[in-house]
Amino acid sequence: MDFNTYIRDITDFPKEGIVFKDITPLLKDAKALKEVTNALFELIGNQRIDKVVGMESRGFFFAPLLASKLEAGFVPVRKAGKLPYKTISEVYTLEYGEDVLEMHEDAIAKGERILIHDDVLATGGTAKAVCKLVEKMGGEIVQCNFLIELGFLNGRGKLQGYEVKSLLQY
Repeated sequence: MDFNTYIRDITDFPKEGIVFKDITPLLKDAKALKEVTNALFELIGNQRIDKVVGMESRGFFFAPLLASKLEAGFVPVRKAGKLPYKTISEVYTLEYGEDVLEMHEDAIAKGERILIHDDVLATGGTAKAVCKLVEKMGGEIVQCNFLIELGFLNGRGKLQGYEVKSLLQY
């Protein structure tokens, strides 16, 4: 199945000059959703995974599905102030300024094998911050897994030392 046909380009969103990769056509098609979930699962291979960490917000689409297929737990990472329990946090740099990501302080046990998933690898700032959160808790990052990689933004460079796999590259 050619998943590229389910990715819609939206120009000037969320701001002028950006071409946004809209995955909602993929999500609304039952067969494509099933096939892309299986393809993301295949990127993992035979590795044992204890938890799948997904980033707000579009990482929440596939990370729980992958966790279910892997018989692993799911850990949400959210922007500051969105999680109800005690959290640990990591500041990361955006194009203009900084932001903060948080994870529950009891989400990952030392030595657990972690798959990090997000829909898009762009500049790599969010993924790198999540890697730092996982490592603060003693988790072992097995792989960073993405539906889409925007190679021209060189996000992979921020993730040196980690296994990085993506299903679609632009």
